[in-house]
Amino acid sequence: MSDVRDYLLTVDNDKSAAIQIAQGTATKLELAQLTLIGVVQSLGEYINDEDAAIRSKAVNYLSQVIGALSPSFLTRQQIQVLCQFLCDRIEDGGAVGGLVKLQGLGRFNKEMAVMTFRAMLEHFQDLQLRPQSQRLQILELLNDLMANHRSALKGLGDESLVGITDLVSGEKDPRNLMIIFSVLKIIMVEWEIVDHAETLFDSVYCYFPITFRPPPNDPYGITAQDLKDRLRDCIAASRYFAPFAFPQLIDKLDSTSPNVKKDVLQTISACAASYDATTMSNYSITLWDSLKYEILNVQEEDLAEEALAALRAIAVSLSHGLGPADSKTSLTRYLNPITKECNEQLRQPQHKQAKPAGQILSSLGAASPSVFYLIVKAVVAPLLTLYQDADSIAKQRALLEVLMQILACAITLYGTSGSTNAFPQIDNPLEPFKDRLFENFSQALMSTANDEVSFRIVALNCLLRLCSLRKYLQDNEVGMAVQYFDEIILLESSDGRDDLKDEAIQALVEISRIKATLIMDITFPAFMAKLPDATSEKDKDYIKILEALARLSVEKATSDTLIRRLLNRLDVVLQNGGSASYPQAILSTLHYILSRRELAKDPNLNSYHERIVVGLITRATLSSSGESPDTALNEDASLEILGRVSNLIVRALDIHKQHSVAGQIYSLFSDENKFTPIPFRKDAPDSQRFTMILSTYLLAGVWRESPLPYEENSGTQSSSLLEELTRLSLVEEVPAIRRSILRQIALLTNKFLLAKDIHRATDILWRPSTGLLNEKNLSQNSLRAVFWIAKALILRLANTDEVLERLMGLLPHITYGSVAARGFGLLLAPDEIISKENGVTIRLLAKQKVFNICVPAIAKAFRNADASVKSNYLVALSGILKCVPTEVLMPEIDTILPLLLQCLDLKDSEVKAATIETLAVVSQESPKAVEGHISSLVNRLLKSAADPKTNTTRVRYNALRCLRIFPGKIKDSILLPYRRAVIKGMTTVLDDPRRNVRKEAVDCRAAWLNMDEPGDDD
Repeated sequence: MSDVRDYLLTVDNDKSAAIQIAQGTATKLELAQLTLIGVVQSLGEYINDEDAAIRSKAVNYLSQVIGALSPSFLTRQQIQVLCQFLCDRIEDGGAVGGLVKLQGLGRFNKEMAVMTFRAMLEHFQDLQLRPQSQRLQILELLNDLMANHRSALKGLGDESLVGITDLVSGEKDPRNLMIIFSVLKIIMVEWEIVDHAETLFDSVYCYFPITFRPPPNDPYGITAQDLKDRLRDCIAASRYFAPFAFPQLIDKLDSTSPNVKKDVLQTISACAASYDATTMSNYSITLWDSLKYEILNVQEEDLAEEALAALRAIAVSLSHGLGPADSKTSLTRYLNPITKECNEQLRQPQHKQAKPAGQILSSLGAASPSVFYLIVKAVVAPLLTLYQDADSIAKQRALLEVLMQILACAITLYGTSGSTNAFPQIDNPLEPFKDRLFENFSQALMSTANDEVSFRIVALNCLLRLCSLRKYLQDNEVGMAVQYFDEIILLESSDGRDDLKDEAIQALVEISRIKATLIMDITFPAFMAKLPDATSEKDKDYIKILEALARLSVEKATSDTLIRRLLNRLDVVLQNGGSASYPQAILSTLHYILSRRELAKDPNLNSYHERIVVGLITRATLSSSGESPDTALNEDASLEILGRVSNLIVRALDIHKQHSVAGQIYSLFSDENKFTPIPFRKDAPDSQRFTMILSTYLLAGVWRESPLPYEENSGTQSSSLLEELTRLSLVEEVPAIRRSILRQIALLTNKFLLAKDIHRATDILWRPSTGLLNEKNLSQNSLRAVFWIAKALILRLANTDEVLERLMGLLPHITYGSVAARGFGLLLAPDEIISKENGVTIRLLAKQKVFNICVPAIAKAFRNADASVKSNYLVALSGILKCVPTEVLMPEIDTILPLLLQCLDLKDSEVKAATIETLAVVSQESPKAVEGHISSLVNRLLKSAADPKTNTTRVRYNALRCLRIFPGKIKDSILLPYRRAVIKGMTTVLDDPRRNVRKEAVDCRAAWLNMDEPGDDD
């Protein structure tokens, strides 16, 4: 028959073609063009050949044919025949693959599974002498039999148990071991192993601990942790392993290797979680005696954590099914020596072993209510006695920290107030100590000297835990604690340290989540009473109170109340006059609170719209036109903050309200007789032009579909709003007003202009005679407008190539080239108004396109530019690079780097700082790129770090940070020639007037000093 012959001739040279031949045979079988017996008979001369390779290929052909058949094609009798056939030839290479495919068929029965298994045991007693690939194939077949025909193997009893154990012994390959551990675990869990426990245990424990390290770029992805996890599961699989596991694991705790100890401790935890309570009770005391050394004499923190986890796992095991424990339970016997030891250590709370003793109690206490009951019963009363007798604050603090850990366990087990989880059946054992605990914590917090900050912080946190614990304190008791926290925040002086006040605020925040009513009834009135009705410029006490109130607005109920009270207070403050910074702070607090809420779903949204957007904006507008008295809202800073708050609210409004706001963007909710909008108006006073700040935020907040005022189709104006705003920007000299107008221009261009109307924006740029880019029309203001329009177009990728080409054409301009150069920094810079949150179109590829067009052009033009304008190209380059992602920058770094070095010689501090930040990124991402320039870099960076008179704090700090990055990223052999110069340069910087610069200098000096020390090669 030709198929098998063709397969044998093809398989060595073209495996895919050989597979197609086998698939063709399978198709012929299914179409009844061939019979199965005929296919098998056609193998005759090949499967009996003296050459093992030919026999293997022939059997492999049959396996490929079987695999290509549909799952239901073969009858049970045919599967039986094929199974017998392949089992008889199982040592021929392809037979195992065929058996893998057969056993996956639905008609492969129990008898066939047993036949296959016994064939494996009979023919592969020397499995470990076989090549790894063949061993893996056998083990995969065994794994499949275990998965699909487990009952058949389990029915063999000891035959399968002993047979598998002998078959897999001595394996070392990690891929094979992963399968072996999985198979053996099934046997350990499901077979009757009492008579073979030691054999099974030894079969896996011989691999403990795992020391495997995967080779670099291991294609199989097996890690040491994978093997450790599988092995640990085996050791913990059966309680019958306990007599063998625990003694040997305890012996290995004497190892000097931290990794071995960690594996031992994690394995003990796994065993405790798996073995039954009766088994664990036999070894619990022995394990405690061994584990306590790792905790009380801690050498490695992570080992102590693992030992604590093991102790806790034992306690969990022993407490299954227990109520309040009596003196006869195994849990009590386990805990008695532990609590005795901890009580003994805590008699000297400042001793180094007292803290680990507290950690033991904390770790065990969270194990279960039964464990917590016994621990509290044994240690809390002695702790309180020790606390009362302590003769120093340090001792009291150490004891409070232990009590705080015990309270944390209580919260873990019993939950916080408001929790809906089932309450444990065992009553909270802390109940009898409630009054003493509350009194001690309160006295420690409120009756201790103010300078004992750390002690009082511990007391505060203890009190907070008492307040948080479910079904513990009454509301009036929690209210007393709230009053204490209020008093700390409002009445105590901080003396430059606000740690305690910050903790008190955070405590109130936590209580607001569980007892919001107490905060609203106690804290808010106390805080609001401290807020003045008016302030002077020097009085800033309100700032801390407003900050605290803002942080307390986490819950909806509290924030609703707070917003109403702050708005009421703002009304009073505006009427009374005084410092503008105070109402600005109130508005900022409102902005913070509203920004953290989902306003679109807020039922109070319409109220905020009426009271803040309409009410406060109308008030500011009428005041600007003299229709009402001047208030702090007339300040440009106040208008900015009010605009931000209004923007948040407007963005969340429904479409009907949005359209209403859009129609009032420039009239600002005021009657025409009392306020004339700024667009299409001449000679408006400064006070009224400042309202354009509010118009900007409203324009940003409305949807792009909203109808805007002054649209051409309205017939009210012959000129477009976009052109009018451009005219206003050219004549405006007040920076805050001009910036607002320019942002409006960008919003109109990007957000509201349809694609077909883009020409209206580009016409403003380069229309003949009147275009802003015409030489005769160039000015600083016109260039500002040009770059804001360009920004809007580029972000939506409209006319980007032409826009950038014209902008770069400005760089060599003698008069305005430097202005244009700074404008490039605007193009991609983030802006709170020109943002996605405000519906602005920002294409993902905008930054990459600007980079790809501008950077090569700038690099080319720089080489041929006149010396007087070369700096313009460098400034423009820096402005682009500071906004470009690293992945866009790095491919062109060889072109850019020489230009970046020259940017460091510019006097512009902002450019230098941005350049150094870019260099820092390059040094981390591509250190090889900077190696050839290291001399120039080090010298320039040292100059940039040294002189506070010529270099800003940002420049000095970034220069030092960049220098600090070099060691560890760039080869020591390249850096060592500059080591002395850098360390000498740090000497002067260590006296820098700014603390963050001095700290960075210390870190930088240390990095260069340690560069050539052993062990710092990474």
